[in-house]
Amino acid sequence: MNKFSKLRKFIYKEKQLKLIKWLQKRKLLKQRIKCRICKRHMELRKRTNSRDQYAWVCRGAAHFGRAKQISVRHKSFFSGSKVSFSNWLNFMYRFSQGLRLRQIDMMEDSIAASSATLTKMTKKIRKVCVTALKRMRRRTGQRIGGTREFVVIDESHFRHKRKYDRGRMAGGWKRKKWVFGMLGVSRHHGETSRRPILRLVEKRSRRDLVPLISYHVRRGSSIISDEWRAYRILPALGYDHHTVNHSRWYVDPRTGAHTQHIERAWRSYKARIWRLRGNRTEHLLSDHLMLIEWNEWLAKKHHDGAFGRLIHDISRKYN
Repeated sequence: MNKFSKLRKFIYKEKQLKLIKWLQKRKLLKQRIKCRICKRHMELRKRTNSRDQYAWVCRGAAHFGRAKQISVRHKSFFSGSKVSFSNWLNFMYRFSQGLRLRQIDMMEDSIAASSATLTKMTKKIRKVCVTALKRMRRRTGQRIGGTREFVVIDESHFRHKRKYDRGRMAGGWKRKKWVFGMLGVSRHHGETSRRPILRLVEKRSRRDLVPLISYHVRRGSSIISDEWRAYRILPALGYDHHTVNHSRWYVDPRTGAHTQHIERAWRSYKARIWRLRGNRTEHLLSDHLMLIEWNEWLAKKHHDGAFGRLIHDISRKYN
């Protein structure tokens, strides 16, 4: 059990000042602010005219008796939002844990007053996760495979489905898109680890797929796929390539190779994205694919879990 497991109890029982100090300690709020006029450090004071009950106040002589006041949310993740800190943390906890995010449920729980507010909150957190993943990609290259990890590759459609073939098609889709998945599978201490790399591609051609494999999968790695002709060049590129003929069997009786790892992952990813209606546009689908990668590559590896990782990424982006 990590230190964030009793978050709900903390949110509802602690006083506002302790909550502000908790946010400052984790660098979600500014710990010090200088006055723009007299350049002195402002003090955190209780203010009845502030929705957060506290604000940064400066009473320097340069103000001629009029105290200068700045919101405690100044230049932070919470800037421009009227949602209380406790509701924000409650929402962030639900988001990071993958709990149901139905807007009607959260409005009943008084997290936000409208669906428009909840949409803005979701977009803001999603942007933080996407930024963190892009930073990780630049730093590490996001490579999988090697001697201790085999890679399963496959392609799948994530296009928006119409109920009973009625309603509008997904806005912004100019042509059919494929999601190309590379799943690194390894086993350590009896636990199976799966690291996905998900990319939108125009076609399932060799020109679109093979460069992604060459960049993200280490040479010499074992790769398992179906018998799609675009993959026939992989042995020539230095990969140990195993195929499965799905028209005859799901598990190759000779080698034992199968693609069930990624087939199971596709079902999980699609259920999550369709539930959040995240495949209506290419840009939104791309963000949701990156959220899946953020959860598997960063959130699950953090010592304080997904919520701790989200707190870390917010503080880094807005510090």
